[in-house]
Amino acid sequence: MAVNQDTYTDTMAPGYPGMVANGETSNRISRTCEDSAGIPFGVPVYRGVGDHGCTRTPAAGAFLGISIAHEVLGLLPGQTVDRYQQYDSVAIMPLGVIWVTADEAVTDGAPAYDTGSAIVDTVGSNTALTGWSFDTTGANAALVKLAKR
Repeated sequence: MAVNQDTYTDTMAPGYPGMVANGETSNRISRTCEDSAGIPFGVPVYRGVGDHGCTRTPAAGAFLGISIAHEVLGLLPGQTVDRYQQYDSVAIMPLGVIWVTADEAVTDGAPAYDTGSAIVDTVGSNTALTGWSFDTTGANAALVKLAKR
């Protein structure tokens, strides 16, 4: 029998963007994706313009929570696997601990902000993710935990 894989990494990744980090008390809601480009996993999600809609655009509406990854979405040709497509039902975590990718070096306990394309701990002109803070320290582009308790 042929060997398909004979080398393995020494360390396993602790998670992936949008993965629920642990079993702490959390809440999950769902909304319909309004964005034609879709909504990636592990990013802030905002209330959309339609009833029960959501968007990735901070200026569009009130902050709802962080998008939860979904591993069994059906895809059509040309769609990517790491995001919800337009009209998909998006799972959103408004309370709990979730893995995200930091867009700069972040500090454990620092409040989180949305640049519109990434999550950071720098205030600037960024949108505050009220009640959310980093639960781990990480470098730029590192996988970190984001928590709202």
